[in-house]
Parts: sequence; C-alpha cells; structure tokens
Amino acid sequence: SQSEQQILSSRLECVQSIKDGVLVEAQCTESDRVALLPQQGSGAETRTQSSLKLLQVHTDTLYNTGHSEDLYVTNILYEREVTKREVTGAEVTELVWKLCLAHSASYETADLFMTLVFELRHLSLEALRALWQRSSFKCRDNWQPLIDALPSCATEACVVLMKDLIASGEVEEDKVEYFFWSFAFISNPTSGMIESLAPLLKSSRASQSCFLGVTALVHRFCSAHSSCDRVPAVQSVMRTLGKFLGGNCTVQDSEHLSKMQLALKAIGNAGLAAASLAPALSSCASLRSHPVEIRLSAVQAFRRIPCSVRVSDLLPEVT
Repeated sequence: SQSEQQILSSRLECVQSIKDGVLVEAQCTESDRVALLPQQGSGAETRTQSSLKLLQVHTDTLYNTGHSEDLYVTNILYEREVTKREVTGAEVTELVWKLCLAHSASYETADLFMTLVFELRHLSLEALRALWQRSSFKCRDNWQPLIDALPSCATEACVVLMKDLIASGEVEEDKVEYFFWSFAFISNPTSGMIESLAPLLKSSRASQSCFLGVTALVHRFCSAHSSCDRVPAVQSVMRTLGKFLGGNCTVQDSEHLSKMQLALKAIGNAGLAAASLAPALSSCASLRSHPVEIRLSAVQAFRRIPCSVRVSDLLPEVT
C-alpha cells in the first residue's frame, strides 16, 4: 500500500584516515531523497560532501603539571574552604543582620546562610549562647536565620544550645519539631549530644519526634562506636525508655497504650543499644493478656537488636 512505501531515504558514507591513533582526514558524502509522488517516481534529492583534514597539532597542554600539588582526589559532596581565622560572635551577629536585610530569594541570601552555618561550627557553647542573646530577633518577614541555621550546624555545642532552647520554651512548636527531626541526620554524633538530650525524654510533654529523634541519634552513635551500651549517656536513654515498659508493658487506658507504643517504637529505633531491654521486650510480646498492638510493637522493637541476642529463644510462646 502507499502508506508502506518509503517517503524519505538517507545514506551517509565516510572514509577516515587514522595515523598513530589520531584522525588525520575524513571524507563524507550524505544523500537524502524525498519521494513526493511515490507512484510516479518523482521526488527531490540532495547530496552533501564534506571534507575534514587535520592541519596542526598543538603540543602544549592546558594543564601545567608543575602545580600538581594543588590537586587532590575527593568525593562530589559539597565542600567549603576551612576558615583559617578565628570566628568571633560579633562577626556572626553581623552576618545574621545581613541575612535579615538581604532579599529572601537571592543568591546573596543563599551564600550568606551557608556562611552562617559554617561559621557557627567554630563557636563554643558559651559563644553560641551569647550569640543567641544578641541574634534571636526576627526579620521583617518573621524569619529567624539563627533558628534555621542551628540544625545544619551539627556540632555538640549547637545541639546543646538547641536542647536549651527546647527546654526553655524559647522557640515555637514547629521549630522544636524541626530540631528533633534534624538529630537523625547528624553524621558524627557524640556522647555529649546524647547526654544533653536524654533529660528531654523524661518530660511529660515529650513528643513523638523527641523520642524518635533522640533514639535515631543513639542508633547512629552506636553504629560508629563498639560497646556503646557501656557509654553512660546511652545507658541513661535506655533506662528512661525501660521505665516506660514497667517490666511487662502493662497499660491502663488508651492514652497509656499510645505512650507505650511510642516507647516501644523508640526502643526499636535505638538499635544496638536496646539489647539490654531484650528480656523486657520478650515479656511484653509473650503475655497473651496484652493488647495485640502492644505485643506486635514489642516484636517489632527487635528489628535492630543484634542476632546474637537470639530472638527465637526470647519469644518461645508468641502465637
């Protein structure tokens, strides 16, 4: 049929000459034929000839090997040059003021904010507290640059300051949640961070993000440190969580049930550090008188506990 006839046909032929691995000459002929009325054999054809010839080879290179000591191999993560000078609180305060005055959607604001994050990492806890007293103001659009920069700082001093702000109620509730969720992304947590945050779990106002954020920090710490269950700060967190279980996870009402489920989820979140609570978790899961939700949460809390604890022996009667 007419629809099956070829309307356009093209052909390209090239002859290349290569010497010592270098292309020195290429002669190409390209022809394209369009059939306007295929039945009558009419159409149009174009033919293009091109010639490429190597004229000159430059022996100089763009790279001067004399400066190879300035080069190094790294990954593709964003880097910023290490600050050689000592960062002062007054300079960081001025930086916060500049952020307030800059346009919110500009490259200048992005650069200033990144500079703020990196300079916060050089300040001690005392300097950070003094900075907060001077720079806790809100900008004209109700923005607090220091509040947004602290979670990205990720130093022990910044974490302690965030804990102080949470405990004193100086930040709004949505920012408190922002603080807690940021703890899960700290790549190199310290025992000092965990020690400062542990008391927050004892508060009657402790939220789900508090339990999960702190225990995620514990999990990251234990993944990098062997025998983390011997670290006093980790032991403090696990003792607090263990008290919620009360030995066998007995609950009195629906509110207590929700709190118990949260505690069990946090224990599972803590991972390696939760091995000491394995017997209590076994008791919680084994008692048939417990609500199914509690028994299931207790079983799920084993998800990061090492296999050496032998879950099969701890749960002999779970059905």
